[in-house]
Amino acid sequence: MPRFEARRAAPGGAVSAPLVLASVVGDRTDPALAERLHAIAHDGCIETIEVAPAELPRRRFHATTDAGTPCFVELPRTERLRDGAVLWLDGTRAVVVRVGEQRWLPLRPVDVAAAIELGHLAGALHWRVRFDGDLLWVALDGPEDAYLARLRELRVRDRVSVVD
Repeated sequence: MPRFEARRAAPGGAVSAPLVLASVVGDRTDPALAERLHAIAHDGCIETIEVAPAELPRRRFHATTDAGTPCFVELPRTERLRDGAVLWLDGTRAVVVRVGEQRWLPLRPVDVAAAIELGHLAGALHWRVRFDGDLLWVALDGPEDAYLARLRELRVRDRVSVVD
């Protein structure tokens, strides 16, 4: 069971200590948990933590729920975050992970030489990619312009087109 170390804000708006979430209780689709979550939802006490897809491997981080509750996630190495992971569940409140949508940048090299160079650079930069025919899709973990600027710096941008 996660430990609860949060304190409510003191009069005058003092910041409270975060809710410490130290384990994954289960998944929101698990029938036993779904029933408990449904009962808690009637009181409007299901809070969500939005996590970017690139952040899922992290074990320790600060977050704020959609209801404004400060949280500190500190998972053991044996547990992984995923969409629908329940990190807190008691009789009155639940905290559930929602994974944000992954954005992708589709790139088309102009020729084989450009494709080889683009693939090499994507690997060297540790970009997460997927392939679809002649397209290299790059998972965006930041602004698209930052990725395009990196390609310009590496003198590949003029040999790669962005597909709309």
